[in-house]
Amino acid sequence: MVDAARLRAMLEHLADAEATLEELRGRGADEVRGDVHLLNSAKYLFIVAAEAAIDAGQHILASEAGDVPATFAEVFEELGRAGWIPDDLASSLVPLARFRNLLVHGYADIDDDRVVEILAGEHLRDLARFRAVLTDHTTA
Repeated sequence: MVDAARLRAMLEHLADAEATLEELRGRGADEVRGDVHLLNSAKYLFIVAAEAAIDAGQHILASEAGDVPATFAEVFEELGRAGWIPDDLASSLVPLARFRNLLVHGYADIDDDRVVEILAGEHLRDLARFRAVLTDHTTA
């Protein structure tokens, strides 16, 4: 059984990272790209946000199925198959899990323009939607 309080805490951690990423997005692509501190903050916050979402998903899957997938991308796919999140949301979060892996394991090789592009793209909305869907599950 999912520990609702623990899941809420994970989702609050995700919300905090999302809020700061939104602030960075509001600074504009040129400012973020041109400031190494802002750019590195965005990279770190994407790691934090992705890991908070993955942790929440792993908690759900371990609680419900007793097992977790072998990869972070599969966490979102399994949540979709299990009906915890819509399939389209699961599909849109898979690249975020892979981006997290690139940031963690190949940090120096990350194209800064790609980071700014991702910051300006739909990933923050996808994370907010993920958080909202799981929050609905915990309050239902």
